[in-house]
Amino acid sequence: MEEFGAIHDPVLAQEVVEGLAVERGGVFLDVTEGAGGHTRAILSASPEARVVGWDRDAVILEHAARSLEEFGARVRLEHRDFANIGEGDHGETYAGILADLGVSSLQLDDADRGFSFRSNGPLDMRMDRSRGRPASELVAQESEEELGRIFREYGEERYWRRAAHALVEARRGERLETTEALARVVRRAVGRGGSQRIDPATRVFQALRIAVNDELGALDAFLAAAPDRLDERGRLAVISFHSLEDRRVKQAFRDDERLLSITKKPIRPSDREAARNPRSRSARLRVAERVLFPEGRS
Repeated sequence: MEEFGAIHDPVLAQEVVEGLAVERGGVFLDVTEGAGGHTRAILSASPEARVVGWDRDAVILEHAARSLEEFGARVRLEHRDFANIGEGDHGETYAGILADLGVSSLQLDDADRGFSFRSNGPLDMRMDRSRGRPASELVAQESEEELGRIFREYGEERYWRRAAHALVEARRGERLETTEALARVVRRAVGRGGSQRIDPATRVFQALRIAVNDELGALDAFLAAAPDRLDERGRLAVISFHSLEDRRVKQAFRDDERLLSITKKPIRPSDREAARNPRSRSARLRVAERVLFPEGRS
């Protein structure tokens, strides 16, 4: 893992600050603290702002704590899962809540976490390594039918049948416990079409990560409970990175009577940001505001 203290470039940082109306001050909740980049942007934008930061990855929180030391008591970090936002805290509410649904660069770049096929490492993929099944166990234990469903629904993989069958066949002769082993089997099964710009293993890796961490279930739970944790006129900002997430956010902001959508269309990174940070290219930011009297919505 990269050394603690490095400052990472958060996606859509200025747009998040503006969307959350940080200039009004108050206490903000970053439920996906990651390396601390968005928290730094919020605290730097207003001396009246404070941030409570959550993350279910305890290792990442250690990095954030060191990176944000200069802000002292203006930031408080907690090892918590954003899916549980409706629990505890004695009903504390916030001026704004941010959820960045992307995988942290620190996680992607750490081969030991197993999120990426770009470097070989154990096939883990858990955001919180203290609980749940690693991806290697899911690949070894699930049926061909279930693996196919995961690849089809969570990865939107066109050749989901091929990928699932190839993994089941491969595991008869070897234990698929590394990212390299998994990627090799998937690439051989799926192949690379002439117009395909991404690695053939990309969608399968995405699907397994979503399944291992129950990311869509966690997002649904978060979206259902988060509005009640907002002050009046408090803002909820969500950055998603693929259509499965964005559709859920769009629907929640449209249909939830506690929320008034501020962004009619998702905010995307500028060409300049996308060139500087290629991982930001698929990011989509949506913002909504808490309304206490639904009948007054326009």
